[in-house]
Amino acid sequence: MKVYDLVEGRVLFAFVVICATTVSYSQEKRFGLGLIFGEPTGVSGKMWTSEQNALDAGFAYSFRRRGYLHLHTDYLWHFPNAFHSSERFVPFAGIGGRLATGGGAGIFGMRIVVGLSWYPRNAPFEVFVEFAPILDLAPATEMSGNAGIGVRYIF
Repeated sequence: MKVYDLVEGRVLFAFVVICATTVSYSQEKRFGLGLIFGEPTGVSGKMWTSEQNALDAGFAYSFRRRGYLHLHTDYLWHFPNAFHSSERFVPFAGIGGRLATGGGAGIFGMRIVVGLSWYPRNAPFEVFVEFAPILDLAPATEMSGNAGIGVRYIF
């Protein structure tokens, strides 16, 4: 893989994230910002595009691959009527991509995300847990995964 191929991939990834965020902001939906702990650990954001769909993104540090910065974005589908309880537990699933850089190398891969969010009554928070198997495509094809627990304040 040549350096300019990796740079082109990063530019394309950034363009997709910016365009998706711009569309979401124009719809004036809720936005959440917080932290995710696990692999990787860092900042997590979520922008709702409809009542059941959202874009999430993470900018984090990978402890498994020391020195790697990790950026991911996913398109999520939520299933708000899956559980009938006094608390609001909402499972979700999605698909997205990730870019990890560090140690003189870059990694690009696809993520499939599954998780569960809890929205406490009368509080502007989301507590979530997620697992994301990853198929890395460049520089080599291999399987890996992310998992974490997090909290976001909803604006």
